Amino acid sequence: MPFSRLISERLNIAEKNVAGTLALLDEGCTIPFIARYRKERTGGLDEVQIAAISDTYERLKEVLKRKETIVKTISDQGKMTPELQKRIEATWDATELEDIYLPYRPKRRTRAQVAREQGLEPLAETLLLQRERDPENAALAFVNDEVPDAEAAIKGAQDIIAEKVSEDEHSRQQVRGAFRRQAVITSKVVKAKADTDEAAKYSDYFDWQEPLKRCSSHRLLAMRRGEAEGILRLSISPDDDECIERLQRNFVYGHTPCGRLVAEAVEDGYRRLLKPSIETEFTNLSKEQADEEAIRVFAENLRQLLLSAPLGQKRVMGIDPGFRTGCKVVCLDAQGNLLHHEAIFPHPPVNHRMQATVHLQQMISQYRIEAIAIGNGTASRETKAFVEDTVKALPSTVREGSGVRLFVVSEDGASVYSASKTAREEFPDEDVTVRGAVSIGRRLMDPLAELVKIDPKSIGVGQYQHDVDQAKLKHSLDQTVESCVNLVGVNVNTASQHLLQYVSGLGPALAKNIVDYRSQNGPFTQRAQLKKVPRLGPAAFEQCAGFLRIPGAKNPLDNSAVHPESYKIVEQMASDLHCTVADLISNKAKRDAIDLKRYVTAETGLPTLTDIMKELEKPGRDPREQIEEFEFAKGIETVDDLEEGMELPGIVTNITNFGAFVDIGVHQDGLVHVSQLADKYVKDPNSVVKLHQHVRVRVIQIDRRRGRISLSMKGLSS
Repeated sequence: MPFSRLISERLNIAEKNVAGTLALLDEGCTIPFIARYRKERTGGLDEVQIAAISDTYERLKEVLKRKETIVKTISDQGKMTPELQKRIEATWDATELEDIYLPYRPKRRTRAQVAREQGLEPLAETLLLQRERDPENAALAFVNDEVPDAEAAIKGAQDIIAEKVSEDEHSRQQVRGAFRRQAVITSKVVKAKADTDEAAKYSDYFDWQEPLKRCSSHRLLAMRRGEAEGILRLSISPDDDECIERLQRNFVYGHTPCGRLVAEAVEDGYRRLLKPSIETEFTNLSKEQADEEAIRVFAENLRQLLLSAPLGQKRVMGIDPGFRTGCKVVCLDAQGNLLHHEAIFPHPPVNHRMQATVHLQQMISQYRIEAIAIGNGTASRETKAFVEDTVKALPSTVREGSGVRLFVVSEDGASVYSASKTAREEFPDEDVTVRGAVSIGRRLMDPLAELVKIDPKSIGVGQYQHDVDQAKLKHSLDQTVESCVNLVGVNVNTASQHLLQYVSGLGPALAKNIVDYRSQNGPFTQRAQLKKVPRLGPAAFEQCAGFLRIPGAKNPLDNSAVHPESYKIVEQMASDLHCTVADLISNKAKRDAIDLKRYVTAETGLPTLTDIMKELEKPGRDPREQIEEFEFAKGIETVDDLEEGMELPGIVTNITNFGAFVDIGVHQDGLVHVSQLADKYVKDPNSVVKLHQHVRVRVIQIDRRRGRISLSMKGLSS
């Protein structure tokens, strides 16, 4: 069966569209490029569907490689049969494939293997047939130097039967079904660790059990972390007695002496071999499913963060707040270049407030600052209040002309960036405090351009991100970053190497070559110049060109998402209307006069033509929302200021499956549990709130001992 049909059946996507997508992937096309510029070949599939096809394709290729290994191993043993070969070729289920292979898989020297070497397999077959009236007498025939008596012979035969039961496909499916239906996950505290400080955070799971199929990803990952730290002991189990009884029905034919021995062997096979094997399988499967869910949550949060509203190209002051070490202040031009930096000390213990006020006012005036970004870490609220007072005290001539706006910006990951190789290359002569303040200022201007420089795992919007499969996490986050960068588009003349490397078809080497070419030859004036960049060949140009923008280019299409391969179509439209491309963009009446059906060709269909018209309406538009200012409630600065029933403004800082964390300005985020997000049932918190959304919350509980604040959004409008 071809991969396209298998994937079509698994994902419920038309086989024709799957086949078209697979062909494009095999040609080296990226997901953003396929989704944006090859809709005719995919039937208009979106990035999520194309990514699912790509991931399924990779998994099927892994199964194919595993099949080849299994076929070779069994053939080398001389045990391959046409029927077995046919079964292996027919299955694409990894679990079923391993079940087929299990009896042939090389294994360590088991008790059953020892018994076979002692010549006891015929006795095991005799017991399984259950026709022998006196099994002990039959066992005497197998007594030798290695088998001292009939009891030892029977014991060895039972070991062989136990292994047969554990490797029997039907038996494994039966037990799997029981695990699927009724398995319970149980968590117990390791007694020696129960009273330790590190165990306190796992107190909810000291004596916990629930059906595995109902265990949410965040609870399972929490328990697994507790187990990894040696604090909890976990087990997964179905109803053992029911499983044993079902298995015995398969192998025991009556209440005979042989039947009783077989029944004992079946129970031993279940408890010693089969159950632990399936428990491991379900442990891994449940962990894999929890990982997938946690990675999905992380990727969605990262997408929202990367697509946060940008302020745009303004002259910005970035402030990294602090008490004892002072506030690090940087002044940036509209392109984010560092113009000036210094430290001020408006807070205790130094308390040079007047001097700090004067210096801040001088910087605002001298560098014509239009906006101020204040980090949301230690001393953030105190610094914001100080800056507000300082701006209000500006001389009227400066204040009236400046219109300085204040924003609090997330610092997550700024310290990681400031100590990174990237930051050292950008600012080799500055220390980490200056680099961190620059990052805060630039995040306000363009969150996407700045955040791509930081490992997504350091940004702090994940759920148990350090506990999940790191390779899968990186793959998902890289896909998310690539998707966001290409959705927004990149100014090829101002983008950093780190931003450019996520553009479809580029990567680190070509991104560096573009930056080097730009440095040596000046700004790009048209997209066609990209072909002159070393090693940027026709294939890479095709993939990247539509996502790179050139503001002010002679051809206005060079600053749009219209792909160069479609320029001739737009030029033909303009020619037919006796106008220029620029006229077509600026004149809605002319665009409305276009009959798209006239321009349909074998290569270009209505989906692409419709996209072109949308782009001509607003060329190069930024899909991100407008930025909003925010202010915490006055007089609420610590947990001690909170009272139950208070209604407060807040900012969503993280979203998980179990709810949303909200910053209400007391240096400790509160949790709005999923049950408190709305007056209706909420399955997915992302359907109600978004990262960095401004919301109103009510304080419903304060646990000062554990530093937990419970909030509600019920009955409140944002």
